[in-house]
Amino acid sequence: MGRPRSTRELIHSWVPFGLHETKPHHFREMLRIAWENKRQPWRAWKILSKGVCDGCALGTTGLKDWTIDGTHLCLVRLNLLKLNTMGPLDLGRVGDARALESLGSKGLRNLGRIPKPLRRRKGEPGFTPVDWDELWRDVGERWGAFEPDRTGMFVTSRGVTNEVYYLAQKVMRWWGTNNVDNSARLCHSPSTSGLKTTVGVAATTCSYTDWYDADLIVFFGSNPANDQPVATKYLHEARRRGARVLGVNAYEEPGMRRYWIPSTVDSALFGTELTDRWFLVNVGGDLAFLNAVQKVLIAKGWHKPEFIEAATEGFEEFSAALEQQPMEQLLELCGLSYEEVVAFAEELHQADKAVFVWSMGITQHVHGADTVRAICNTGLLREYVGRPGTGLMPIRGHSGVQGGAEMGAYANVFPGGVPIDAGSAEHFGELWGFDLPSEPGINTVELLEQALAGDLQGFYCIGGNFLETMPQPERMAEALSKIPLRIHSDIFMTTQMLVEPADTVYVLPTRTRYEQTGGGTETSTERRVIFSPEIPRNDLPDTRSEWELLLDFAKAIAPERYEQVHFDTTAAIREDIERSVPSYAGIAGLNKRGDWIQWGGPHLCADRKFPTASGKAHFRTVTPPVDSAEAQERFPFKLATRRGKQFNSMVQKEVDQLTGAARDHLFFSDEDVAKLGLRKDQRVRLTSAYGSFDGRVFPAKVTPGTLQGHWPEVNVLLPHDRVEPDGGVPDYNARVAVEALG
Repeated sequence: MGRPRSTRELIHSWVPFGLHETKPHHFREMLRIAWENKRQPWRAWKILSKGVCDGCALGTTGLKDWTIDGTHLCLVRLNLLKLNTMGPLDLGRVGDARALESLGSKGLRNLGRIPKPLRRRKGEPGFTPVDWDELWRDVGERWGAFEPDRTGMFVTSRGVTNEVYYLAQKVMRWWGTNNVDNSARLCHSPSTSGLKTTVGVAATTCSYTDWYDADLIVFFGSNPANDQPVATKYLHEARRRGARVLGVNAYEEPGMRRYWIPSTVDSALFGTELTDRWFLVNVGGDLAFLNAVQKVLIAKGWHKPEFIEAATEGFEEFSAALEQQPMEQLLELCGLSYEEVVAFAEELHQADKAVFVWSMGITQHVHGADTVRAICNTGLLREYVGRPGTGLMPIRGHSGVQGGAEMGAYANVFPGGVPIDAGSAEHFGELWGFDLPSEPGINTVELLEQALAGDLQGFYCIGGNFLETMPQPERMAEALSKIPLRIHSDIFMTTQMLVEPADTVYVLPTRTRYEQTGGGTETSTERRVIFSPEIPRNDLPDTRSEWELLLDFAKAIAPERYEQVHFDTTAAIREDIERSVPSYAGIAGLNKRGDWIQWGGPHLCADRKFPTASGKAHFRTVTPPVDSAEAQERFPFKLATRRGKQFNSMVQKEVDQLTGAARDHLFFSDEDVAKLGLRKDQRVRLTSAYGSFDGRVFPAKVTPGTLQGHWPEVNVLLPHDRVEPDGGVPDYNARVAVEALG
């Protein structure tokens, strides 16, 4: 550990509450949110005090967690509270889809909860309420006649429980296809691949408490101040104990530079400096930067030869491949100087213990898995794995994604991450009592391409909105419009529901995590499986829990085999999970508030034991990608997509309180603003090979030659035909040209 720091050393400004700065006004926001939930204040309190947070994946239960004492309540969770307390929408408004379209996503959410099942047929102007019996009778007749491999299912991360993910994949495989996927693929599937091929695991190797024992914490392409705000409290404590914090990013995120933590008195008053030093890389330049750092570590003897010899394989080949990558080229690709690379390597050299944290800025690139491997390679050089105060942490931005992957809601793996082949299909078939398909299915991107080709007959979507999460939204709308039968299960109306169907679309009114019959479990970033109790609601009697809807669906499409997948309770589903996923041993015993297990314990890969075939970790050779000279000349800027004040695609504020940027703002470096003769708020047009977007200039601390724009607004610029090969994640970046307007 470094030298402990005094409160005075951590303070950002002596001006109270940051009155002179762009920042979230937490206490004002809390009052606004309390007013929004005034209709059901007692219910709101029960959700906050008893339920497991449905926001990010830190895993707060009630107002407490397992990392630090005190009360934890952030604006991410509070801004989602209204979705759990709002009343039903007026069914008189659903008959006109065009009028609903004019409201936009935020307007649709504000209409209220979906209270009854809805149906729209091709040619009809909008939706009509329908009773459950008629709905399932029609779905059963139609879907039951489909070819299994011409159907698919997608599950979002919106407060979805492990029980729902598990049942979703089991029902689809019972039906006869592995075409099931979830939003974890669009976020961290490159992390799964990168970690599995280096250290043999597919989750964070440490716990949040390791931040307190670390000498150094490095954030790669991650912005917890926006996505996991409670983590800023952990960082405050880690820095107080002496840890240094570094940021490797294409933008010096203001919230990660300084933040006002509302539940820490000194921070709430004067703010906290969160990051000691920034390393501004080019968009997508992290891989080249890390390879350059590795060359310095090895050349200067700042690696750990004894650990490498005893516990790893492939170092010689890895080192030799690094030698073939010229430092000059790596520096050009990452956008940093040799002195900055050495300075970062020196930080690692001085830190016996470090935790590497990364997020979407790393994974949502065509080379995402390779960049994760580069992070792991760097960690292995310094033995930053398996020891207290060390770890490799793909931090999760949504509460359902970790469990979604581990429950097997993926097209290419069974529960527990078991690859799909004839042997594993036979194993699970014997366990579950029915035959399973032994060939991998197709993922979300491929399912939507199949739909666009007119070859997808049925699509069941639990949440999600492809018009706002995938590249080329108009293309996605066309794909959805070609599917004969669509089923959308959600708590409120979304824009993708309004796409006119090729034949029929049904909307199923579901319940939130807190309302789920029998309660359910979430898996947090640190692999903690936590029980969230049922908090009943009586004013939406026609809604159903998602696990109950899946069973109704199964009974409708193949009633003669229904008993093979039937469950009476979520407790029975957890028992089946425990049988199917050995690492989740103990989940069957979770049945009341406060119950939890942490699979794998506080540290994975402890005692230098790696769950690989050889028992050792593996160095992997990775090479930074280089854009063609033609692409660079035609589209000289590299655009990255970023979130503002939003949760996933749900935009909550038109102006981001952390940056001061509006939704149409495009982040330019001061250098590029001057070079192009632009000014703040001047209108510009970005053009890629796929589309164009008109926005306004916003000078910011981004790397020269790179731009950033808000997602999903700039999704029109993104490529639909470029995905990360290991995980199937679309590349959420694009090369663009800039044209001044006006």
